[in-house]
Amino acid sequence: MSSTSETFEKLVSALLARYLRQNALAALSADESALIARRLWRLMQTRGLPCRLKPEEMGAPGEMSAEEVAPLVTSLLEGVSRAAELGVVARQLVKACFHPEFKKCRESYRETEDDGSCRRQMLERVRTRLSGSHCVDCPYWTALSAEQHQACLAEGWVGDATMLTEYRAIFLPEDFREFRRLLRASDCGPRVS
Repeated sequence: MSSTSETFEKLVSALLARYLRQNALAALSADESALIARRLWRLMQTRGLPCRLKPEEMGAPGEMSAEEVAPLVTSLLEGVSRAAELGVVARQLVKACFHPEFKKCRESYRETEDDGSCRRQMLERVRTRLSGSHCVDCPYWTALSAEQHQACLAEGWVGDATMLTEYRAIFLPEDFREFRRLLRASDCGPRVS
């Protein structure tokens, strides 16, 4: 096992543990967590990661269809004891790995509803998101430092600002930043468009 794949496995296991903890769900066994991480690593090797953009390219956000994501999630969770409970987080991991790269944020973390609220700033909703307030493929994960990213999120905050400070690890999880940066730097598998 390469040092990158070992780092990847540890990081995916940490992401899964945090997600389960912040949703008050029982922890996974170390074996099942490692199994999911190894399967995701192999999937990246065989499927390939999205192509990196050239400096002059902006890219465009893309969304994998449910039909495209479902078999990938199934392959990650096959034989895992709590597969049904892990479907949401597995789907988010798949999308984080395989959505195409782009450089201009959608800014959905600041989109308000008719009542002035923002669903990406509601703690109970954000708990269910591995990537907190931001999208799993948000370019800010790799383009901004942790401090810049927090300032950006704070600038667009529409609710109680103390929530962001108190629950920063849920709204802006640094383990997810590390995951996105590892993916971007990884030479795992071919880069495909």
